[in-house]
Amino acid sequence: MKNTVVKKLVIGQHSAPFPLLLGGMGVRVTGARLAGHVARCGGFGTVAAAGIGVNSPYYNGRNFFAADVQAFREEIRKAYQIAPEGVIGVNCMVAVTNYDDMVRAACEAGAKFIVSGAGLPMNLPALTADYPQVALIPIVSSARAAQLIARKWSQNYHRLPDAVVVEDPDTAGGHLGEKPENIGTGRYDQYETVRQVKDHFQQVYQQHVPVIAAGGIWDRQDVLQALAQGADAVQMASRFVCTEECDADPAFKQAYVDSRPEDIGLVMSPAGLPGRALVGNIERIRQADLDSGSGCMCACLKKCTYKENGDRFCIIKALDRAQRGDVDTGLIFCGTNAWKADRITTVQAVFNELFILSRDAHEHNRCLVVNA
Repeated sequence: MKNTVVKKLVIGQHSAPFPLLLGGMGVRVTGARLAGHVARCGGFGTVAAAGIGVNSPYYNGRNFFAADVQAFREEIRKAYQIAPEGVIGVNCMVAVTNYDDMVRAACEAGAKFIVSGAGLPMNLPALTADYPQVALIPIVSSARAAQLIARKWSQNYHRLPDAVVVEDPDTAGGHLGEKPENIGTGRYDQYETVRQVKDHFQQVYQQHVPVIAAGGIWDRQDVLQALAQGADAVQMASRFVCTEECDADPAFKQAYVDSRPEDIGLVMSPAGLPGRALVGNIERIRQADLDSGSGCMCACLKKCTYKENGDRFCIIKALDRAQRGDVDTGLIFCGTNAWKADRITTVQAVFNELFILSRDAHEHNRCLVVNA
């Protein structure tokens, strides 16, 4: 028997052999290399938009928004060089100031899907109206949020999401769509939420909308559990950090390998959202901004306590430092299972473990590492 997990993922007009969507990780953690190789291996490969222009040749220290758009287009193009026939898309955070411009840039660059969270993407269909082939995938943590989006999109734009990501705030990494006091209480039931979202689209709109489980998905058993509980696919991010193809610095990856469960916790982002990260250096992250005395560098977020009154830290600088290898003063987002990383591997090896029987893996060696 080959390919024991044989559930093809179909979202809108696009399909991939395996039910996996790469979670978007900014700043430049899921860039062209990781997105391209995930797509080449048979998943949906995601380029994260957040802060992608900072560590790029287009940025001169003063032109953040122009550089962001240019770098984003270039990164999507480079991902397609790795996987010309793959499904390449993007993750765009609603909370960023240039959300509209980045969504349009993604469409113009040929993105096949747009995943959108860190807020409800109520106007996403309007931004993509000229690109009906682009699949739209909101991220939610509650059935109510999915229902609000569906009602707004249906009434105003006569369309529904092509898929929905249901993110578990108790396990997911990065920015979380839940209040801090509601995280970790044990009351959240991710797969009940998955089923509620699926049932809503079926009952109210008589449509099957794929629902993707995100948060805490690490190994083959987690994937099988998600599918058995009603999810159509999984979104995975942290698992792919410790791969050769991940776009982060080796020191960033090693921080995952060296981490323990107690190193992972919640931080309050200046965006006003809780986030899950390695928390041992939070004071040093703050001190780095105080020592630099540079203040807000680009007003990258619509709402930001650091921009408004200097509270907390500059998140784009903190994430950029980490991505470049400064794990002492950089912010390293991760999910609750990041401590399970014990080595640097390859994207193909992860796919083999998740989806392919070992004796058949050699027949599916699509995802060779290339220096693209």
